This record gives sequence, structure tokens and C-alpha cells, in this order.
Amino acid sequence: MFQGVNASDGIGIGVARVAVEPDLSFEPKAVEDTAAEQARYEAARDRFIEMTDKQIESMTARGLVAEAGIMGAHKEFAEDDGLIEQINGEIAGGTCAEAAVKAAYDMYYDMFSAMEDELFRERAADIADVRTGLLAFLLGQELVDLSSLPENSIVVVSELTPSMTADIDKEHVAAIVTETGGRTSHAAIICRALEIPAVLSVDGATTSIPAGANVIVDGAKGIVLVDPSSQDLADYKAKVMKLAADKAALEAFRGVATKTADGIEKLLVANIGSPKDAEGALDNDCEGVGLFRSEFLFMDAQELPSEEEQFQAYKKVAEMMNGKPVIIRTLDVGGDKEIPYMDLPKEENPFLGYRAIRYCLDNPEEYKVQLRALLRASAFGDVKIMVPLVTCIDEIRNVKALVEECKAELDERGVKYNPDIEVGTMVETPAASLIADVLAAECDFFSIGTNDLIGYTMCADRGQDKVAYLYNPYQPAVLRSLQRIIGEANKAGILAGMCGEAAADPLFIPVLIGFGLDEFSVSAPSILKARRIISQWTKAEADALIEKIMCLKTDEEVKEVLVASAK
Repeated sequence: MFQGVNASDGIGIGVARVAVEPDLSFEPKAVEDTAAEQARYEAARDRFIEMTDKQIESMTARGLVAEAGIMGAHKEFAEDDGLIEQINGEIAGGTCAEAAVKAAYDMYYDMFSAMEDELFRERAADIADVRTGLLAFLLGQELVDLSSLPENSIVVVSELTPSMTADIDKEHVAAIVTETGGRTSHAAIICRALEIPAVLSVDGATTSIPAGANVIVDGAKGIVLVDPSSQDLADYKAKVMKLAADKAALEAFRGVATKTADGIEKLLVANIGSPKDAEGALDNDCEGVGLFRSEFLFMDAQELPSEEEQFQAYKKVAEMMNGKPVIIRTLDVGGDKEIPYMDLPKEENPFLGYRAIRYCLDNPEEYKVQLRALLRASAFGDVKIMVPLVTCIDEIRNVKALVEECKAELDERGVKYNPDIEVGTMVETPAASLIADVLAAECDFFSIGTNDLIGYTMCADRGQDKVAYLYNPYQPAVLRSLQRIIGEANKAGILAGMCGEAAADPLFIPVLIGFGLDEFSVSAPSILKARRIISQWTKAEADALIEKIMCLKTDEEVKEVLVASAK
């Protein structure tokens, strides 16, 4: 049995097909005819773009509009003016096209790979995918083709790239196993959209799983069984039948309001990172956007995005949501999100340094560009402004003062906006938790970022294996912090939301109901599952659960009670 990352739920039973990846090794060489070499690079780029356009067209035709947007990002990386200029400049200096392409894309790959935030770190895989395609075409190598496979194929590959999944033969692929990748990778997102079970990061999968072997892949548990016993095979076939029944039952929660069993309405919204992600959120029946990570606009640019560029992105999401709430987090830069053109100083501990709102308030004119764009977008929908990494009341007051300045500037220009736009706090620091009562009096809403709140509260980096045991929402310190934050929001009469991963945790949802959480912001594929769980609990039942767990002293004890209480 092999254990990996549970990237896409479901069970696949079939025969292993080990994919052979192209050999991209080469010997760098100097070139004399630089114009011919630049033309060779241009031909490879044109071929890559043509291939990507076909993939986008194919995915769009299959109804995978949001997922096609991922391939659109690949095309943008290939067409990026800055990268093209850098590569042509290297070639003009006598570098061969292969070496120039590798150097340019390696630089961005290393930048994204070094980031702590998994969502941003997974962007490195997209950059690597473009690099692989360009190098393969330059070297005359064939890319992995998953478009024509025998029935019940279990694809085993070193790295599943989005371009591979774009052409995948869904009807014949029972499951996918890889040696690399995580749940937030674009490849994993596409697998979930295609409903193909996937287990990623299985060490040595391509050498340990023989081609032609019978394999069972449990996507939910992250388990891969090679040459299973007859009993295992029978057990998993029974599970497949049950999963099909559960999926059909889940559809009953599409198009209905999100309510507890005793009729208390909740808001079930989505976390997105781009306008393209909003399409997937709507496809999964979201009731709005609880977190739009605006930094993607900045990280995909070579310079500070203009007010117009930002406005168009925010407006697009606002219009797509058609009156549903859209909470947009202002630029959360620094820490693990280094953007070259911002020239942030190197820090020994960037997570406790010059980042997020600290950077923005220190660069007010740049920040006002974003605030004006957000205000303008508010004329086209229910846009709200959320401030990240707040630790003191002055930060919120200063942001609100800048918002008022921006309103005055837009008034002078005769530009429409919502004069009553809401400004809230992303509560993700122990400091914000401790002054939640003070912040609640100043803010229009709270949205709890549990990922950072847990990390800062427990002083634990979830990426560090040796302290990962501390990183979970069941810790008594985290529970007390959440109870305080939500309680103070309730007292002040403002919306209490959560946009961290805990909002979609099936065991934790009743705890949040008991605490009084108003809004659950989750990934698009988690929406219907979360709605079903919310519908199973009354407030009285959740309150009784709170009484049981809040007197416990360890996270193990808390989780044991939650598991026993699960419905």
C-alpha cells in the first residue's frame, strides 16, 4: 500500500499505465546566428500557444470553463512580454534558445516555489508546465499524451501537469497517481472538476508501481493499493456503489438556501484567486465570494497593475455574482509573497515584518490605486473591502481614512461608486483576536483567516513536519480564540465569517454553528458538502457540542468528541 496526498475524491479501480515523460536534457551551447535562434524560439512558442488554444477550446466545449482559464494562464505565461524580452535578450547575447528559456522560467519557478502559501507555491507547477512544453518543442520531444488510453486506466506519472489533464480521456481514466503535487495544484483542481480520483505525492510511484499491475486508488484517503486481494477488491467495489448514491443525494442541496436544521440561515460563499475562479464557484452554487485574493493580479504583472486593470478584474467578478456579496482582500504582499517589482527588503523573519497592510499603509498612493478600483467596482455589485493582517485599531482607521480620500477623488472625476461600501477585517492574528471587541466597533464585518490564525497562535508552520501536529483548529487555544472573535462580532451586530480551511472541515462545521458563525467561505468543490452538513445540525445541538469540547484540555480529546458526534 502507498500513501499520498488526497487530491481528488473518489475510487478508481483499473490497470496501471505508467507515462513516459520527455527527456529535456541538453548541453548548453553558444550560437552565432542569433536571429535564427530567436526564430527557433518563436516557432516553439507559437506551437505551444497553438496547442494551448486547442486545449482551451476542448475544455470549454466540455463545460470546464473555469478550468480552461487555468490553461489561459499558461498561454499568458508563454506570451508574457517581460519573459519574451528576457529570453530574446539572452539569445541575442549568444545563448542557445533552450538555455535562455530554462533560465528565464527557472527564475519565476524558484520565486513561486519559495513561497509559504500553498496556493502561490503551486503556481510554480504552472510555470514548469510552460517551460516543459517550450523545451520539448525546441528539443523535438513528444509530450505525454493522455488523450487516448484503454478503459479503466490508472495513470501513473511523475508529475501531472495541467496540460496533461487538459487533454485527458476522462471516460477511460479511472484514476491518477503522481510523485509530486498537492491539493491546491491546478492539476488537482482539474482532476476534481473532471471527477477523476487522484492521489498525489506518492514517492517513487513510477518505479514502484509496475505497468499493467491491477491498482485501486482511494482519492479520499490518499491510498494506492497495488495487486489488491480479492477481499479488498470486493470492499472497494461496494464503496464505489455507495459513493455514487452519496453523490446523487448531494445534488438535492443545489439551488436551495443554506440553513441549519432549525431554519437559521447561513451564507455559503467561495474563496477565489481570480475572475476565472468565480465561474467555478458559480457552477458549484456559491452564494457569493467570501475571499477574493487580489494579489494574483499583482503577481501575474511585471509592474503595479493600473487602476483600470484592477477595476476591470473586480468589476468582472461583481457582475458575475449579480448582486451576491463579493469580499475582496486588499493586497497581501510580503512574507511568502515576494513580488520583484515592489523591491521589498530582505528580512530575517518576513512573516513578522513588513507585509500586507503594513506595506500598503506605508505606500498610500499605491494603495489608493487599489482602493479606487474597488470603489469603482462597487457600483456594479455588492463589493466589500477586507484588510489583511490587522493587529491594531489604527490600521483599520487609516484604511477607512484613505477610502474617504478616494471617494472624494472619484467625486471630482464624476465616477460612480457605492458610498456605503463596507470595510472589514481579516482576523488572522492573535492581536486582532484579543482586541476583537475594539475592532468590531470599527468594522463592518469580520472574516477569520484560520490558516494564519492557527499558525500564529500555535507558533507552528504547517509546512514543517516536526511541528505540524500543532497545526489544527481543534487546539483549545484556537477554539477559545475563535469563540471570542465570533462572539464579539455577534455582540456588535456585524457579520462573522470565516475564509480559512476550517470553514469546510466536516467535523468543525457544527462547532462554528455553535459559536455563531454567519458566513462560511470555502473552496468551490466543498460548497454542496458544507451545505449538507450545515443542514444536519440545529443550533441547540451545536451548543451542546460546544459545552462538551470547551472544557477539554487537548486537541486529541476535542477531535475524539467531534468524530463521535459526526452525523
